[in-house]
Amino acid sequence: MASKVSVRRSMGYAFLSAYLVTLFLSVFERQYLWLLVAIVPLHLLYLRNIRQGKHSILRNYPLVGYLRYFFESIRPELRQYFFESDLDGKPFSRRQRSIVYQRAKNVRETVPFGMQTNSQEAGFEWIAHTMFPAHVQTKDLRVTVGGSRCKQPYSASIYNISAMSYGSLSKTAVTALSAGAKLGGFAHNTGEGGVSPFHVQGGGDLIWQIGTGYFGCRDKNGNFSEYLFKEQVAHPHIKMVEIKLSQGAKPGHGGILPAAKNTPEIAAIRKVEPYTTVASPPAHSAFNDQFTMLLFIEKLRVLSEGKPIGIKLCVGNKQEFELLCKEMKHNRIYPDFITIDGAEGGTGAAPLEFTDSLGMPLYDALAYVQHMLEQYGLRDEIKLIAAGKIITGVDIIKAISLGADICYSARGMMFALGCIQALQCDSGRCPVGIATQDKNLYQGLDVADKRVRVANFHGNTIKSTIEVMEACGFGSLDDITPDKIFRRVEQGQTKSFRDIYFPRKASPSPISKNYVLN
Repeated sequence: MASKVSVRRSMGYAFLSAYLVTLFLSVFERQYLWLLVAIVPLHLLYLRNIRQGKHSILRNYPLVGYLRYFFESIRPELRQYFFESDLDGKPFSRRQRSIVYQRAKNVRETVPFGMQTNSQEAGFEWIAHTMFPAHVQTKDLRVTVGGSRCKQPYSASIYNISAMSYGSLSKTAVTALSAGAKLGGFAHNTGEGGVSPFHVQGGGDLIWQIGTGYFGCRDKNGNFSEYLFKEQVAHPHIKMVEIKLSQGAKPGHGGILPAAKNTPEIAAIRKVEPYTTVASPPAHSAFNDQFTMLLFIEKLRVLSEGKPIGIKLCVGNKQEFELLCKEMKHNRIYPDFITIDGAEGGTGAAPLEFTDSLGMPLYDALAYVQHMLEQYGLRDEIKLIAAGKIITGVDIIKAISLGADICYSARGMMFALGCIQALQCDSGRCPVGIATQDKNLYQGLDVADKRVRVANFHGNTIKSTIEVMEACGFGSLDDITPDKIFRRVEQGQTKSFRDIYFPRKASPSPISKNYVLN
């Protein structure tokens, strides 16, 4: 049987035919020789592709193969704009993104014609409402952060901007977030990149995050500097300090600031030498176990003159956290807050294995930490902050039911700035000027407009939270309990959050945030 003629050989014959036809036509009209302007470059490209060995597709399909790369490059856009349903988008569906856009713009946010989700599918969740709605007295839900050793407690909104560094985000994005926080009366976490002029320029309350690189408070050798910390933390905009142990996107993984990105501006903020490669190691050098970490927390509390000091982690090894609880109880040294970052969190780039396979999801982690703090009698000293895909009032209520006092949002606030989930965060080519340092792109982000949208999104989300609380009979944040929230675990079977996350052999009375688990 004769073998098929390959595409590569067929195209060779096609070029030969094109040359012959062109030469033949040019005998009658010399202007046909201009066809060679198109034929020759394509032929040269064809010859280059059949001789290279790097790309099999281009070798076997010398010109047509480029279509594969073209369509692959626009695949996310085609999927997002033409093929995915309102509920299919990842990590956030179009329906989720739309509610943020609508609340940020202060436009109609109702949905027509009923539920689109499948209420019979495993994983569907809902909250039990009451026949006798409650009335929430306050319209500004706030929680005071600061334990018995804190001298400058902070009254925080229950919904704040999660950690995103300047450098990862543009100067206009950081300024707009901070300015939005000021307008709305909530806090903005700086991320581990240090306190930039743009955080301060916005005027919002700041939570200064300190990572393993100690940016903004490091000496020439990269070690923690008490002098620089004390100098920076005295700034009146800094209300709390958060020591980052790990994050949900890449727990236990460090990072590198390449020399090319370490501009004099970035270097001045981070207290490093410009145009040098700077590492953020996986582990801290200022402490190496639970006890020395508690001593470090106490040191920062003294240096900051009593501002709230906390830690942030993605929960991994449960035994390590329980040992931390034992050390806190034994030494009577406590962080003022603990931020729990769920494994589903993350705004920038991270290795696939870390993003998909490491760390405990938010709900499991919250319930576990709540259980441990209650078991060791530490709950009154420590507030819990939750982070991980929290963008609606219902998301906030679910997190609070599992133990959270306060919530963070990173991607929700990015949507409020105008993020379109282009998934280009690590490329430097963010089309809306948020996750980029390209001046041509970030200048397109209007700070005056976006700060209002950030404040609107926060305010409307708090309003939505209150409305759901009232419908469910929760007169205050303390009334939110896990026995009122349900999940379909399989076809025909549902369980409350209490049964899923706080199983016990006790009477059916509701479990509160201050309930001591057996």
